[in-house]
Order: sequence, then C-alpha cells, then structure tokens
Amino acid sequence: MSLKQIVFGSSCEASKASSAASLVLRLGFGLAMAFAHGMGKLPPPDGFVEGVRGMGFPLPEFFAWLVAVLETGGGILVAVGLFARPLAFFLFIHMSIAFFLAHSGQAFAQRELAFLFGAAMLAIAWMGTGKYGLDAFFAKKD
Repeated sequence: MSLKQIVFGSSCEASKASSAASLVLRLGFGLAMAFAHGMGKLPPPDGFVEGVRGMGFPLPEFFAWLVAVLETGGGILVAVGLFARPLAFFLFIHMSIAFFLAHSGQAFAQRELAFLFGAAMLAIAWMGTGKYGLDAFFAKKD
C-alpha cells in the first residue's frame, strides 16, 4: 500500500451507498467536533490549560493549543474529506485520551460523548472518504 493510498485512499472500492454513509458520518461528527467542541477552546481558556496540566502533560499550553486546533481544523477537514484518514486517526487517539484519562472518574453517561466521537473517528480512519470527499479527488490525480 502506497503512502498516497494511506493518506487519500479508501479501504476498498467505494460504492455510492458506502460513500454517502461516509459523507454523513464525516459531516455530522466532523462539524460537531469543530464547532461544538473545538471553537470554544480557541484560544484555550485558562481552565482548559489547567485541566491539561492536571492530567500531567508537559507543556500544557502547547497541548491545549494542539487539542483546540486539532478539534477545530481537524474536524473541518474531516468533514470536507481532506486528509480525513490520518486526521480521523489522530482525533480517535485524542478522544481515547479524553475517555480514559480526562473523564476517567466520571460515570459512562458523562464519558459517552468521547466514546462516540472516538468510535466515529476510528470508523472514518478505517473507511476513508469514499467517492464524496476531497481525498478522492486528489487520489485520482497523478
């Protein structure tokens, strides 16, 4: 498998139905990630930076900015299907950290959102964009 296939490809030859399903998943979860979660962290509020510090991350300001940019920019790019597979994988890792570390003492009902976003991002990373994303457009170019 080439690097181009990993970054821009889909896991299989996409049908119209699976491409449409990927589009719905990407638009729903990507835009929600960007606008419901990421935008509120730009710039990172002091409380968010302190939360990152409390989890033991070195350079908490850097990681708070990284999370804010990943959620906002990554969410938008996943939604339009550009670099969707690698960004969705990074967002899956991020949501796993949120589920297992940031919200570890909470009941599942409070951790459920991180779980659902993580599952959706893993599915997107696995499937790719299908036919309806910018990755498919760039994959065709040589």
